[in-house]
Amino acid sequence: MNTELFIAKRLFSDKATRKLLSQRIIRIALIGIALGLAVMIVSVAVVTGFKKEIRDRVIGFGSSIQIINYDSNSSYETRPVSSDQPFLEAVRSIPGVKYIQPFATKPGMMKTNEYHQGIIFKGVTKDYNWDFFAKNLVTGHVPALNDSNRVREIILSEYLSNLLNIKLNDQVVVYFINEKDPLPRLLQLTVCGIYRSGFEEFDKIFILGDLKQVQRLNDWRNDQISGFEVAINNFNQIDNIEQEIRNSVIQFRDAEADIMRTESITRLYPQIFDWLSVLDMNVWIILLLMVIVASFNMVSGLLVLILERASMIGVLKAMGSANWSIRKVFIYLSVFLTGRGMLWGNAIGITIVLAQGFFHLIKLDPTAYYVDYVPMNFSVLHLLLLNLGTITVTSLILIIPSWLISRISPDKTIRFD
Repeated sequence: MNTELFIAKRLFSDKATRKLLSQRIIRIALIGIALGLAVMIVSVAVVTGFKKEIRDRVIGFGSSIQIINYDSNSSYETRPVSSDQPFLEAVRSIPGVKYIQPFATKPGMMKTNEYHQGIIFKGVTKDYNWDFFAKNLVTGHVPALNDSNRVREIILSEYLSNLLNIKLNDQVVVYFINEKDPLPRLLQLTVCGIYRSGFEEFDKIFILGDLKQVQRLNDWRNDQISGFEVAINNFNQIDNIEQEIRNSVIQFRDAEADIMRTESITRLYPQIFDWLSVLDMNVWIILLLMVIVASFNMVSGLLVLILERASMIGVLKAMGSANWSIRKVFIYLSVFLTGRGMLWGNAIGITIVLAQGFFHLIKLDPTAYYVDYVPMNFSVLHLLLLNLGTITVTSLILIIPSWLISRISPDKTIRFD
């Protein structure tokens, strides 16, 4: 039988100890541990939720990796490339690549009788993956594109709909400038759907429709596009996959073909992803501070426990127990008490995360935070790691104050008692 563990369990479950001074001090320490762990759970859920939500929304508008003309600059007025490229099959076969799809963009001006707004017309084909926009549709449907005719249907954001007072099935006029034509060209389009991504920076400019409309506006051939969007399975592998795509593009390039380059979404929008990387440092600071607070709370509680149980320690020493054996009793007892505080901390933290995740109780200004509510990402793995880290660090730190037991003299403590 593990004698130290047995004694620790008896001390932990003994109702008589609840009247001792140490129990009140330990209760305060446990409240600190519970609140600290709850703060850590919520902090990790918020930061990972922010990163995932914002990353998914940015990727929804521009995919993970783009293959575009080498001469194209950072604007949405791009130089065309051929849609028939020899590297396409090689890119599709790269592990981690979900799909590859063509696109084209064209800046323009959407105008109504009372308002006007600069927009980006993104043209896509009938095989475009509409999952992101279909999930965020407020009303209507996505454009029904085909390979033969130019379709005039578009979807726009709820932001543009409210700003320009445009309703579902309304006819809108969009003006475009072509460098070869001194006069603006216009398109009369029909709003077939209205979406709300919550990402106002993109909601205020993007409308989506038929790629053939962009080809017509730019006087491009039917096989000319702005580039290709590549979706991947794991965002954490974006740099490695982009390198493989770049190698395939270079390897299969013909001498007379377009010179193309790759751009990851992190380089296209560095200000967004740099901001997200700063959040990682913030959460590490919070985790460190909460673990330190929890550790000091339990250290103070353990010291009080040792002093209050000095007579018991003297008796155990008189009966031949080694210092390390007695220290293990109090370390076990502290771990049991820490576990009780962590149990309440998990209950509080998980409740807050789930409540916010389902009901979006805390709202945000999307112009400042890119989202209109605090997103939460509940991960069982993160929960296990936080609990394991907290109990491990706290237990290791408790070994230091337990050294006080070796300084207790059995003859003095027994005589004093």
